[in-house]
Parts: sequence; structure tokens; C-alpha cells
Amino acid sequence: MPQMIFLNLPVKDLPASMAFFRALGFSFNPQFTDDTAACMVISDTIFAMLLTHEKFAGFSPKPITDTDQSVEVLTCLSRESREAVDAIVKAAVAAGGSTYREPQDHGFMYGHGFRDLDGHVWEAVWMDPAAVAGGA
Repeated sequence: MPQMIFLNLPVKDLPASMAFFRALGFSFNPQFTDDTAACMVISDTIFAMLLTHEKFAGFSPKPITDTDQSVEVLTCLSRESREAVDAIVKAAVAAGGSTYREPQDHGFMYGHGFRDLDGHVWEAVWMDPAAVAGGA
């Protein structure tokens, strides 16, 4: 079995969060989705578990981070082009999110980011395949 990643994120309004991420093109695995949690499919081996605050509290003895005051993690998703980076950020803003910072263009790598409805930061990045292959 390949190694899998399950990113667990607390959300205030599970149906609203699911609608937000559906607007960005993500789907949910109904087998692991109920009224307290939703399994968002990022890839065949990467998932984000969107958990109500009550459900999340059952997994962590520490309080949930106030994302208006601090950042708990930067989750970075690769995209197939610069245009795809801009498209996911544009879709996030249209769905109620906000930009996290200005786009970063390093020539061989381009990135931009957004905050979801709960303030979690998601970055999108494209890297030039030739630069990656050449070890730049």
C-alpha cells in the first residue's frame, strides 16, 4: 500500500467549507464523510480531512489556532502551469476566500496563495519541469 497523507483541518461550517472546495474543483470521498467530517480528495494518496471544531478537538489536547492571529501551516499544492496557479487562486477568491500574498515569480517557479473560509493558507506552485530535471 502506498504511503498516504491525511491533512486534518478544523472548520467552523462544514457544509460551507465543502462548497468552497468543490468550487475549486475538489471532490469528497463519501465513505469518510459525515456531519462532522469530510474527506477531500487532493490526489490518489493525499486527502484533507475537514473536521468540525468539536470533532477536531477530540484529536488534539491543544486549542485550535486562531487563523486571524497566526498561521499554523502552509499547505502547498502543485499546479500544471502558471495559469493553473492563478486559476485556483481566482476560484478561491470567487468562492469567498482571500489572497494570502502577492504572486511570487522566480522564473523557474511561480506561486500564489489563498486563505480558505477558515483562514487556512493554501499555496499553489508551478515549477518549470526543465529546471526541476536540471536540478536548478
